[in-house]
Amino acid sequence: MKKLLVLSTALSGLGFAASAQEIAVMSWGGAYATSQIEAYHKPFTAETGITVVNVDADNPAAPIKAQVEAGNVTVDVVDLEYADAVRLCDEGLLEVLDPAILAPGADGTPAMDDFLPGAVTDCYVATIVFSTLYAFDESKFPTDPPTTIADFFDTAKYPGKRGMRKGAKVNLEMALMADGVPADEVYGILETPEGVDRAFAKLSTIKNDMIWWEAGAQPPQLLADGEVAMTTGYNGRFFAAAVTEGKPFKQVFDGQVYEYDGYAIPKGAPNMEAAKQFLTYATTTQALADQAKWIAYGPARHSSGPLVGLFMDGKTEMGPFMPTAAENLTNALPSSYEFWVDRDTELNERFNAWLASN
Repeated sequence: MKKLLVLSTALSGLGFAASAQEIAVMSWGGAYATSQIEAYHKPFTAETGITVVNVDADNPAAPIKAQVEAGNVTVDVVDLEYADAVRLCDEGLLEVLDPAILAPGADGTPAMDDFLPGAVTDCYVATIVFSTLYAFDESKFPTDPPTTIADFFDTAKYPGKRGMRKGAKVNLEMALMADGVPADEVYGILETPEGVDRAFAKLSTIKNDMIWWEAGAQPPQLLADGEVAMTTGYNGRFFAAAVTEGKPFKQVFDGQVYEYDGYAIPKGAPNMEAAKQFLTYATTTQALADQAKWIAYGPARHSSGPLVGLFMDGKTEMGPFMPTAAENLTNALPSSYEFWVDRDTELNERFNAWLASN
């Protein structure tokens, strides 16, 4: 507690010196951005006097890469998927971070011992564990509903359009799991040409029934509009639609692909010191736990876990909706950033060619 008080005092002191400052934080929009605004932005501004402007992007990696390469950086902090952060760091497009700026855990545990394994890299600090999974409209399948990733690909038993993110990542992994590959063997098989062929062959079985999405807010909307019977998407988005909007959506965790998401600072960010202050604040034990009041993503610190309780409605227990809940990990795949850092360009070129073919 004493260490947290020292951190709070330090943040306050720096904040008063820069009370007229403003920083821009780029994220993914929708329910996810709302969770960040409530858990990070508003309390950070109250603590420091620094205004936080939220900027939405379908995938922040692309505009950040463009900004840095053009020498016109207007964003101070960016929210990235893990593999994108590693790749952009390797390309010299992100600031190298000193882990000493990270606050200790609420119990005094040093930060590097408190974050989940691999959550802190040279340029990146993970904030959440999220998953891509699929959900369906329960009203479409009132009896014998889908329960496995194989069911997503079974349009004979479960007719209707499908939704998937427009890209290779996650889709290839899900296709192999649906084709009977155990989760712990997926990347070993995908490293072979035969494995890639097998994944695309499985995707081809539902290609004619597919509607592709690109922004995280789209999958729940596709379900709500009746454009698809089931769609992949981010677990927190489906949770928000079901719990806060009362949509009849059911998530299927079987075959989920889970990974870190978190913050980095673009190379040449215009407000560097304020950006570091924000990153320090947003990755504290309490801030990460507070975000889980707004969306069903697991915090990336050990000390935050016990502080996760009820949703903002004051009645929904968040634990069972977390990707990392024991019962949700039965057939789950941790995304391999090593695999995607090495193969992202190659496999997306293959995906785009496949998409354009008959």
